Amino acid sequence: MKIAMWSGPRNLSTAMMYAFAARGDCAVWDEPFYAPYLAASGADHPMRAEILRAHEVDPAKVAARCAGPVPGDAAHWYMKHMPHHMASGFPLDWAGDCVNIHLIRHPARVIASYAEKRDDITLEDIGYPQQARLWQALGGPVIAAEDMRADPARALGLLCAEIGLPYRASMLAWPAGAKDFDGVWASHWYHAVHRSTGFAGAEGPLPELPPERAAVLAAAMPLYEAMRAVSLTPR
Repeated sequence: MKIAMWSGPRNLSTAMMYAFAARGDCAVWDEPFYAPYLAASGADHPMRAEILRAHEVDPAKVAARCAGPVPGDAAHWYMKHMPHHMASGFPLDWAGDCVNIHLIRHPARVIASYAEKRDDITLEDIGYPQQARLWQALGGPVIAAEDMRADPARALGLLCAEIGLPYRASMLAWPAGAKDFDGVWASHWYHAVHRSTGFAGAEGPLPELPPERAAVLAAAMPLYEAMRAVSLTPR
């Protein structure tokens, strides 16, 4: 099975990648289209130069690898994708051979977390409109980060059952520290998840955002709510 997990930034996506890697039967790939996105868009992200040097920048070559065989001797392949990395014209036909899953998180939590790493935040930076379009185009189950943190065994069990993949309890834990499959950007973005050995538990109240974040939150909420309503554990 090839799994394309679509998720915006600061959305439990790296922990989910670690969970699938911990199964023992999954190869994983960390944000394959990040470098092509930076090259095509000119976006000024942290570690831009390092990312462009370390990773393939040709989207056609990345897409061809996505469409190719599962690496090594793994039975399955988990690909962590970010919707906003799929710039206009990037190949997407490879996704038709994947089980597409959409991981969402409340925008207030995403914005608060993202603001700790970057000062400027737009709706497109956090990927909600791009994810909504991909969800409409590709289909596939929706899973909420809040549910994953509150009861990871139940949420992972539901997700695995939905896609026809046997659940393994090994998905609940992983060793602390950097992983050899992390993208080079991990040294900037993955500090918290590198300290983790499993899902962190239920989150507290929603963060209060400053007034300058209100417009982004208001624009993201309807997109989030539409997907939340059809998630595997809808509210």
